[in-house]
Amino acid sequence: MGLMTTIAGWLGGAETRAPVGGNATGRESKGAGYAGGALVFTGAADPGAWNEPSYEALARFGFMQNPIVYRSVRLIAETAAAIPFVLHDGPNEVVRHPILDLMRRPNSGTDGPSLVETLCGHLLLSGNAYLEAANFESEVKALYSLRPDRMRIIEGRDGWPVGYEYRAGHSVRRIAADGSDGRPSTLLHVRLFHPLAEMAGYSPLAAAQTALDLHNAASRWNKALLDNSARPSGALVYQPADGGNLAPEQFDRLKAELESGYAGSARAGRPMLLEGGLDWKAMALSPKDMDFIEARNGAARDIALAFGVPPMLLGIPGDLTYANYAEANRAFFRLTVLPLISRLSGAIGDWLGGHFAAPELRLGVDLDQVDGLSAEREALWARVGAADFLSRSEKRVAVGYGVEE
Repeated sequence: MGLMTTIAGWLGGAETRAPVGGNATGRESKGAGYAGGALVFTGAADPGAWNEPSYEALARFGFMQNPIVYRSVRLIAETAAAIPFVLHDGPNEVVRHPILDLMRRPNSGTDGPSLVETLCGHLLLSGNAYLEAANFESEVKALYSLRPDRMRIIEGRDGWPVGYEYRAGHSVRRIAADGSDGRPSTLLHVRLFHPLAEMAGYSPLAAAQTALDLHNAASRWNKALLDNSARPSGALVYQPADGGNLAPEQFDRLKAELESGYAGSARAGRPMLLEGGLDWKAMALSPKDMDFIEARNGAARDIALAFGVPPMLLGIPGDLTYANYAEANRAFFRLTVLPLISRLSGAIGDWLGGHFAAPELRLGVDLDQVDGLSAEREALWARVGAADFLSRSEKRVAVGYGVEE
C-alpha cells in the first residue's frame, strides 16, 4: 500500500508527455519536472524556514535550541558576573556605601552575580536591558531586571521617550522616563548601538541570524538523514517495456506524492521503493559531498564572531587565530567581557549615583580579581616596580590604587 502501490496501479501506456519543468497543461511546477520519461525530483526544502529576528524567535531558536549561542551567551554573562564591583570617589576607593550593598544584594530573591548575568543575557539576545529601582521613602531599596520583550517605549512628539510600558500578563505598568525632584527615572535602559533606531538596541545574535538558521537547519538535516538512512535527490525514470510514458494525470499525482512524502528536512533521506518500470538516478550532491559538518562549523564560527567569543574557547575546529588557549582567553576578556561589564557598571553607577545624590561616585570593576588577566597584571607590576623615577604614591596610582594616606 502507499506510494509504490499507487504507482504500480498508475503505470500504463500513455500517449502524451508533459513538457520539461511543467505539467500537462504547460504550467510551471516546483520540486519536480518530467522530461523524456524521467520525473525529476529536487527534494527542495520547506519554504519559509528562516526565522524572524524577534526577541522570542532569537531566544527560542538561538539560546534555547542552539548550543553555540547558548554557550556563547553563558560564557560572556557568567564571566562578566564573576568580576566584582568597586566604587571610587575620585582616586580613592569607597569600601562601604548603599550602592555597593545594592550591587551585592539587589533584592531578596536575587544576588549580585545573577542580576549582572541576566542583564548581560538580555543585552546579547535583544540589544536592550532594563533595570528598575524600587523606592521606599524616596530611597532605592531594591533593583529588578525587566524582560525587554515585555517593554514598549512611548515616544513624545520630539521623538524622545516620555515613558515606558511594561506588560506582564494582563497587567500593564507605565514608568515615566524622567524622575522627580531632580532624580533620574526609576528605570534604567541600557542598549547596544543600533544604526537605524535611536531608542532601541541591536542584538549581536540578530546580526548572526543567517548563520544561526544555517547551523540549526544543518543539524536538523543531519538528524533526518540519520533517521531515514540518507539518500540524495535525483531523477525518477520511467522505463516501461512497451515504450509508453506516464499520462498527465499520472504525472501530476506522482509528483504530488513525491513532494508530500519526500520533500523537506524532516523527510530528508527517506528510502524509496521502486517497481513497475521505475528507476532512481541520483543527481544531487550527497551529504558527504556537501560537507555539512564543515558548513556547520563555518556557521558556528560566524555566530561566535558576532558575540566576540574566540571559536577556540567553544571547541570549534578550524580556527587558527590564536596560538594557544591562554592567548584566546586574554583576547576574550579584553575585547568582549571587559567592554561589556565596564559599560554596564558605568551606566548603573551613574544612574544610582543620581538617586543617592552622589554624582561624583564611579562604579567600576576590580581587574585585580580577574584571573584571566593575571599575566598582564604581573607584567604591569614588574614594569612599574622597576621604574625608580616614580614615587610610592605614583606607583600606586599607576597600578590602579589610590594615593596612600
